[in-house]
This record gives sequence, C-alpha cells and structure tokens, in this order.
Amino acid sequence: MDSVEEIGGYRPWSEVTPDAARRLLVAAVEAFAERGYHATTTRDIAGRAGMSPAALYIHYKTKEELLHRISRIGHDKALEILDTAASGPGSAAERLDAAVRSFVRWHAAHHTTARVVQYELDALAPEHRSDIVALRRQSDAAIRRILADGVAAGEFFVPDVPGTTLAVLSLCIDVARWFSADGRRTPDEVGALYAGLVLRMVGAGPGEAGGASQD
Repeated sequence: MDSVEEIGGYRPWSEVTPDAARRLLVAAVEAFAERGYHATTTRDIAGRAGMSPAALYIHYKTKEELLHRISRIGHDKALEILDTAASGPGSAAERLDAAVRSFVRWHAAHHTTARVVQYELDALAPEHRSDIVALRRQSDAAIRRILADGVAAGEFFVPDVPGTTLAVLSLCIDVARWFSADGRRTPDEVGALYAGLVLRMVGAGPGEAGGASQD
C-alpha cells in the first residue's frame, strides 16, 4: 500500500471527485498493482471499493478509461515535480539534486501507484497512450534541460545528454518496482542516496549541490 502522507502539498487522489469515483480509482490502483491490468476485472475493482460492478460504470465507461485516469494523474504529478525543479533557483547541480530527490521520493512513497502509472502503459488504448507518451516527453525534456545547463556551465561532464537523461529517469522510476515500506530505508533516504548517485554519474564535483553528493 502507498503512504498516505502528503508530499509537496499533494494528497494522493485528492483531485478525484466524488468520493465514490475516488474509492473506485484507489481500488483499481491496488488491483492493477497486485494482479496486473489484464488479470483484473471490473468486479474485482468494485468489490475492493465495497460497491457493485454496475456502480463502476456510473463514473468510468470502461476499465481502460479508469487506467488512463490513473496514469494521467500520475504523469501530471511526475511532470510537475520535474518542471518545478528544472525551473527552480540554483545551479544545475542543485536543480538536478532537487529533481532526483523529489522524483525518487514520490516513486518510493507512492510505489503501488507508481508501478501502475509507469508499467501499464501498453494496456492503454492508442489515443490514451499517445496522451501519456506526450507527458513522458515533457518529463524527459525537464531533465535534459538541467543536464544541458550543467554541461554549458561546466558543472557536468555528460558526452551524451539524451542517453544520460534516459538513464537518470530509468534509475528513478525503477524505485517503484523494488521499494517496500517495510524496508530499512525511508523515501527521503532513498531520494538522498539516488541524488548522490546521479550527481556522481554526471561528473558533478563534491559539494556542488550543497554536499548532497556525499549522502
């Protein structure tokens, strides 16, 4: 189960109304993460929400529409996190540190949701998949912008900015696959660890992000 804590002022699924629609969406996240999209039925989802199968169709036309809603909200949040860091104050190293810390923390604290958001893309209908792919490209652009700024300023040594962008995002996203609330590290600690790893990956010198590379 995901943490219910607020992260950066965000309370999970607070944008989904009415309450019945939110309950169904939360139930779908749990079912998709546990069983996979294709193995989950609308009856499974409604049962987890304590509702009848017919109630689901009042709020969502299809199971796929429900997945798209989950994916859209998750990708919107991911883009917000990365854009905020990319557009924030400070050096490129400081902005990259902030981006990785916050992105990893979200994927750890909301690992159940993130697994669905990040790994069920192929289950979406073509038009919905295109919508999500466009958001992913914007997230890619946010990290690429930070890396390019760092290279231009002489802070980073990155011969291949597009490839390194992919590596950074892949590293962060994979946290959702393995993170467990019962593990020995908190989301904050994983965020700090990964920020240090990424800064070393791009050749940032010690202390260039306020010492974060030493975490």
